[in-house]
Amino acid sequence: MPSYLLEILVLAGGLVLLILEAFLSPKRKSVIAISAIFVLFIVLLLTFWAQKGFGSENVELTRYYAFDSTALFFKRLTLVATILTVILALDYRKVLSKFTANPNSEDGTGEYYCLFLFACAGMMWMASAADLVSLFVALELTTITSYILVGFMRRNVGSLEAGVKFLILGALSTGFLVYGIAWMYGATGTTNLAEIGQNITEENSTYLLFGLSLVLISLAFKMGAVPMHLWIPDVYQGAPTPTTAFLSVASKAAGFAIAIRVVEPFLNGSILAPKVAFILAVLAGATILLGNLAAIPQKNFKRLLAYSSIANAGFILLPLAAWQTGDSDLTSKQVIAFYLAIYLIMTFAAFFVLAVIHRNTGSDEISAFEGLGQRNPLLALMTAIIIGALAGLPLTAGFWGKFLAFKAAIDAGLWVPVVLGFIGVAAGFYYYFQIIRAMYWRNALDESPFETKPLSFYTIATLTGLIVVLGIWPQPIYWLIGS
Repeated sequence: MPSYLLEILVLAGGLVLLILEAFLSPKRKSVIAISAIFVLFIVLLLTFWAQKGFGSENVELTRYYAFDSTALFFKRLTLVATILTVILALDYRKVLSKFTANPNSEDGTGEYYCLFLFACAGMMWMASAADLVSLFVALELTTITSYILVGFMRRNVGSLEAGVKFLILGALSTGFLVYGIAWMYGATGTTNLAEIGQNITEENSTYLLFGLSLVLISLAFKMGAVPMHLWIPDVYQGAPTPTTAFLSVASKAAGFAIAIRVVEPFLNGSILAPKVAFILAVLAGATILLGNLAAIPQKNFKRLLAYSSIANAGFILLPLAAWQTGDSDLTSKQVIAFYLAIYLIMTFAAFFVLAVIHRNTGSDEISAFEGLGQRNPLLALMTAIIIGALAGLPLTAGFWGKFLAFKAAIDAGLWVPVVLGFIGVAAGFYYYFQIIRAMYWRNALDESPFETKPLSFYTIATLTGLIVVLGIWPQPIYWLIGS
């Protein structure tokens, strides 16, 4: 089947479910979530039969839409992330109901599930963007949907505050993007990324570099990198937990997908490659250092994960700055893909644990984990494995992501970002292990039984199992990224 039908099916599924939602009983909105998961799963299966092609009458569309192994990987990653997000939203629906409509009904939550499909379609288009115009349109579809998702709990002050901050900084980043596109178009006379790479000359290199810098500032907003990281802690803390998980994984992956598309023509050339690599190395080092050091004093688990997300964006930027092509064992694209696949598993596992903790304690603070080792030993053990993976502990999947990122940077001679990276890893061990200390070395204030719903438990157990298996045998991820 033509690859562009994948996005159309997701978008059409979202529209159909949004219409059906109006006719369902207020107490049966979970049917929309289950249907959304079904639609996304079917589209995920269809990716194995997708192929590039627009027909002889639509050849011009290839100018705007690229379909290759990179696009296919990011489409699948986005679909999996959206499926896990909707599952998490099902578990979170009582909180959504409390702050959106009547607490005794699920009225108002149906639209929430549908919005993830629209955002997913936009991110899938972003992965295939071959032109700055199509990139902008896909980015706006995702961003506008994200504004609604962040501020969805309209009766919660924190959610509304997060929505306003996200809107303001999102609008600012869009301004940088449009201005950067204008400079690149003015320098080359085209918005097609392949043609821009072919038209780089000594005469227009300065203008192109300035335009690219503006675009990278905008993309830093999606990736969660310095200098557009300021929204992340407050938005992550105030937004509904499923939205936070979605932004942390799917939005970050989409940001790196288009970052690869944008910088590839410059890094493959000889005129601007050293300067672009230097800019990316500076962004990587600054993002790693800021994210990890700012996470140390955090007492709220959501904010800690927010700064962790910033730090991980810096680690993912390392192989992009190193930019290795087919001459090496793993290309930079494959290292980024590997890291993001591992990051998806670890981050969603952490957010599912957070949802369980919040349901039982009503708190997102690290202190809510106190005594978990006595109250629910199995959940505490799985949480310890997840936290160890986020820190990069050997024999967990998280170790391999950081190892490959550092290897790429060392091979490219990026010693300053590497040193900053090691400082960041050391800081990460300290603040991540605050959670383990709270679970096992502190007594619980509440000794009541700790409830874990079957859906959450089996999801956490599956993701934790993947962390352990992939930590010992990461080969399935290598197969997934085509290595």
